[in-house]
Amino acid sequence: MKKFLFLVSLALIACVLVGCTQEKKVEEKITVTDMLGRSVEVPKEVNKIVCIGPGALRLIVYLEMTNKVVGVEDAEKKWSPYGRPYRIAHPELADLPTIGQGGPNPVPHPEEIIKVNPDVIFATYVDVQQADNLQQKTGVPVVVLSYGQLATFDNQEVFDSLKLAGKILGKEKRADEVIEFIQNSIADLNSRTKDVGNERPSVYVGGIGYKGQHGIESTECSFPPFVTVNAKNVVDELNKPGHVFIDKEKLLEWNPDIIFIDENGLTLVKEDYKKNPDFYNSLKAFKDGKVYGILPFNYYTTNIGTALADAYYIGKVLYPDKFNDVNPEKKADEIFEFLVGKAVYNTMKEKYGGFTALADWQ
Repeated sequence: MKKFLFLVSLALIACVLVGCTQEKKVEEKITVTDMLGRSVEVPKEVNKIVCIGPGALRLIVYLEMTNKVVGVEDAEKKWSPYGRPYRIAHPELADLPTIGQGGPNPVPHPEEIIKVNPDVIFATYVDVQQADNLQQKTGVPVVVLSYGQLATFDNQEVFDSLKLAGKILGKEKRADEVIEFIQNSIADLNSRTKDVGNERPSVYVGGIGYKGQHGIESTECSFPPFVTVNAKNVVDELNKPGHVFIDKEKLLEWNPDIIFIDENGLTLVKEDYKKNPDFYNSLKAFKDGKVYGILPFNYYTTNIGTALADAYYIGKVLYPDKFNDVNPEKKADEIFEFLVGKAVYNTMKEKYGGFTALADWQ
């Protein structure tokens, strides 16, 4: 009898100890500082997450953590995936529960977030008050990530965001690998073109997406792919940050040697060409047949892989001798495969046209 009671006592003690250990494990947390400078307490072990706002889910895909995502924004489910390589590569994300509207001004639904019971909410393009309010309403820690003010791909805030999310998700090594890959690609592009000198052709990019599709007048100062290959962007003389709309007369005045068209806006450019052929045929690039299509990368903020792929194609067009070892289409798939886990260039090419000279304007 004594032996039986002794064994029962041992079993009870073991149960209590195991219970305490499990309770302690559940309560174990770490404190991080997010990209708004907020101090946020998160579980040491994170198993379930959701992402709110432009580009938040993309960074999680880069970290190879889609298996932890338990809900997505309506925008990720209903918008066409073709301009977002991470969504082309991961169609299964569209099958997850909806946790908010999404879009340029994300509207998360606290009650839907509570239903999927995430350990952490990753958010972008929200301010301190919005982040605090969402955290209070859901009872879930909100960690704010950032693409930086102008959402370029060579951006310390993007890198810091990857490191922050990597720390929370136990993917520090992968975060470092992604950062190194991006930085090495940029360094390669720059090293090929840094000595091109003043004989560079003048260039312009039109059809840039900005909260929707736009035509030839929609362009960008310090256009990231141009900057990376040291291109002579005629728009840079405006000295404005990021996206700008210009007058067509200004484009005639600049009369660039080569024009690139963001293929998301190509339909609008073609429609305008039919209405105003004299304008387009007055441009040197159109007369000389030096108009080229590039893939859109401003879709739910910057798709870094697409921007890098565009840069390699642009470099090949501008300085073919500097890129004689590069096949832009193969390079694009190398980039996509590393960042999002799948070679998706051909899918994007089928939708937009891909890297090509544009000649059919009728």
